[in-house]
Amino acid sequence: MHIGKAIRLERIFNRNTGKTIIVPMDHGVTVGPIKGLASIRDVVTKLVAGGANAGLVHKGQVGLGHRMEGSDFGCIVHLSAGTVLSPFPNRKRLVTTVEEAIRLGADGVSVHVNLGDESEGQMLSDLGRVAASAADWGMPLLAMIYARGPKIGNEYDPDVVAHCARVGAELGADVVKVNFTGDAESFSRVVASAGVPVVIAGGPKKDSTRGVLDMVRSSLDAGGSGLSVGRNVFQHRDPVRLVAVLRRIVHENMDVDSALEGYENIL
Repeated sequence: MHIGKAIRLERIFNRNTGKTIIVPMDHGVTVGPIKGLASIRDVVTKLVAGGANAGLVHKGQVGLGHRMEGSDFGCIVHLSAGTVLSPFPNRKRLVTTVEEAIRLGADGVSVHVNLGDESEGQMLSDLGRVAASAADWGMPLLAMIYARGPKIGNEYDPDVVAHCARVGAELGADVVKVNFTGDAESFSRVVASAGVPVVIAGGPKKDSTRGVLDMVRSSLDAGGSGLSVGRNVFQHRDPVRLVAVLRRIVHENMDVDSALEGYENIL
């Protein structure tokens, strides 16, 4: 492995466990300044206090969401974008480059692809070009791959999710982010067929904090490498304590009940 990539990956993945807690905060472009993201700096302060490994932001927010003094909080710069205001909301376009992310001090970059969308071909082409550039520079690449389009009946179907993960791996991603399939047995097949570390998305804000924790635990039991969860973390009433519990589950391999001891009030 490129030494630069190895160094950067250690800022995203815990070197002892090989797992990660990533909190994406790129939602301001997609859906606007939603609850919990009014101040990126405030969110990052809470995430660092709880013990998250890395945050994911667009280039204009790096100065507010990068590593803070005394912390090893990693920074992933998201390279692609699209908004819900567009007539083609699932179409993602590249809005910056690996080289600009390097100038900003990023530890990794990410690209979003929606398989099944009419513009799938362009998004796959973009992912391939970014993967080549990232490999040249020793920059870790996270590929967010979802199935969203007119032919997609269920984006959480295990076969569909496994296809998403495999596409990211085949096109050069170092890490793939996909939907959780609902149980450890089916998700283990996704992980096994990917060949690179797999992290789960959180999806829309959930009503149950326990449900989020159980989902994370099941994904780890299936061989997953952690999580990349946004709204279910930064919109929680106590992100600091929630991340602390997630850290127990992800990096100390605790079951949910054990991880919640002393933190039951987050439920």
